[in-house]
Amino acid sequence: MSFNQHKDHLGQKASGGVSRRAFLARVGIAAAGSLLLPSADVFAKALSRERRITLFNTNTREEWGFTCSPQQNYDSGLLSDFNHFLRDHRTEEVHPMDAALLDLLYAVTVLTEGRGEYNIISGYRAPETNQMLRKISHGVAEHSLHMQGKAIDLRTEDVSTRTIQQVALALQQGGVGYYHASDFVHLDTGEVRSW
Repeated sequence: MSFNQHKDHLGQKASGGVSRRAFLARVGIAAAGSLLLPSADVFAKALSRERRITLFNTNTREEWGFTCSPQQNYDSGLLSDFNHFLRDHRTEEVHPMDAALLDLLYAVTVLTEGRGEYNIISGYRAPETNQMLRKISHGVAEHSLHMQGKAIDLRTEDVSTRTIQQVALALQQGGVGYYHASDFVHLDTGEVRSW
């Protein structure tokens, strides 16, 4: 199943009341501070471009894409599609996802110079799903941000999970978990922390 892309006007706030412009400005600071790109000019040019991000849900086998532009925000139709795409595949429950996750994917794509094609392992988790997963895996938090729609687990074929982890840590925009054995990275929009 595919969903259409949508765009909207400026002014939307990311999680915690931070504007998208402020977030994207911090992306530039993270890039410069981490020397992730060769020069400020190269980074500014990379950040100014629209990016097509494509997500593949490894559980439902669905693909969904959207265009992220620093000049435009996401409309309600795109966010509704995002929520549905990242629904709990076990219960089919749809929950509002934090739009800041989309900006985080954009920033990771820019800073890794990747294709922007992500395999999604986990998005929203209903409380009963999270409880079930805690019984079979020690790596599932009791109060997981997946249950709040603020977390996503992913990997991509053209950028290593270690590189994604390092870029996400440099961004300082939330939690970053690195799961080497399972080859995925957890990104969330909660407190800045890592494991």
